Amino acid sequence: MKSLEGKIALVTGASRGIGYHCALTLAKAGAHVIAIARTVGGLEELDDEIQQAGGSATLVPLDLTDFDAIDRLGASIHERWGKLDILVSNAGVLGDLSPLEHMDPKAFDKVMKLNVTANYRLMRSTSGLLGKLKMLVQSS
Repeated sequence: MKSLEGKIALVTGASRGIGYHCALTLAKAGAHVIAIARTVGGLEELDDEIQQAGGSATLVPLDLTDFDAIDRLGASIHERWGKLDILVSNAGVLGDLSPLEHMDPKAFDKVMKLNVTANYRLMRSTSGLLGKLKMLVQSS
């Protein structure tokens, strides 16, 4: 039996990089992965690799700055699985590498929306599903 058999894992930023490899590793260990990203093509590539490894995934193309959609996501997970065992909150943006006073306000808002507010909304939306097992990872 795989170590995460029967577990439900949600991974944001799952279409590439760290999120992609976290999702794939969790699936190979037996977890059903809810893979979230804006890039549908990247999610489909991930799904192909997960299936080749004998795992399973649910693909959720989602812009995490759509906060109402994040709220609906928690309700959908509750309806379908009734729990969430693992949350890998990986999606993020770096923003401008400049002194704060040179940063464009719109660019600053984008960074805050994705890196802070989206993660707050995601944790708020899923906290009741996480139960006693909490594995929260924040990576930017």
